[in-house]
Amino acid sequence: MSVEPFSALACPLDGKPLNPDSTTWRCQDAHSFDVARQGYINLLPVQNKRSLQPGDSKEMVAARQRFLNAGHYLLVAEAVRDSVIRAFAGNSGVVSCLDAGCGEGYYLRELAAADNGLALSLIGLDISKWATLAAAKQDKRPRWLVGSNAGLPILPGTLDCILCLFGFPVYNEFARVLKPGGMLIQADAGPDHLRELREIIYPALKSEKPAMEHEPEGFSIAGTDTLNFPLTLTHPEAIADLLAMTPHFYRAPPEGRERAASLEMLTVTIQVNLIQRQRI
Repeated sequence: MSVEPFSALACPLDGKPLNPDSTTWRCQDAHSFDVARQGYINLLPVQNKRSLQPGDSKEMVAARQRFLNAGHYLLVAEAVRDSVIRAFAGNSGVVSCLDAGCGEGYYLRELAAADNGLALSLIGLDISKWATLAAAKQDKRPRWLVGSNAGLPILPGTLDCILCLFGFPVYNEFARVLKPGGMLIQADAGPDHLRELREIIYPALKSEKPAMEHEPEGFSIAGTDTLNFPLTLTHPEAIADLLAMTPHFYRAPPEGRERAASLEMLTVTIQVNLIQRQRI
């Protein structure tokens, strides 16, 4: 298996192709973007930011990195990897794959490490500078970008596969950058995901969001799987990291976070819906 960085990048200001020039990427209109010392490229224009530091904080990224690198979500990573392998089994060319909302890069690293016979061209994008920085420090093989799913800095019709794992899908953008027949693989939390932790930190659980009534424009459903398993955390630090890496840390009331902080051990349900959609 070979892994190389994906390079069909688009200028986030005018959508024209970006070309590498030493440690800078430029478009024909002379917009330029430097490669950071750690190896990532910031393609999120200031005018597209809703805050000074959008996305996950440095502390959330560190918690997620500790939790994932400890192997707690390895079964999820393997399920995602297997979905990619099944979708492109027998492909003799290079499979270009974007992790849209890559966080600190765990799932792309697991995909790249698999002995799956695929030649991969990988790119990870996250709106958090701290997440992209952590990803770039851990693996130099993919292309790492600071950017937004709402305006992907990628040329149209250049991707074979998009991963959107516990993230924020922007289907019209995904359809724009995928090749016809390309695959979108999503991982979404099921109704029982982390239920035991949520029961501890919230006074009452909210009702589940209704299921999507229609397939997103430009896509057809290709398959669904549900991953369901118990996860036992035997150290308070791991419980704290699990909470800190989720939006629940900020949504939960102070007394709920205090109850979680007092736990010595916790068994939670991991329930993940894996959905495969094909670009029409």
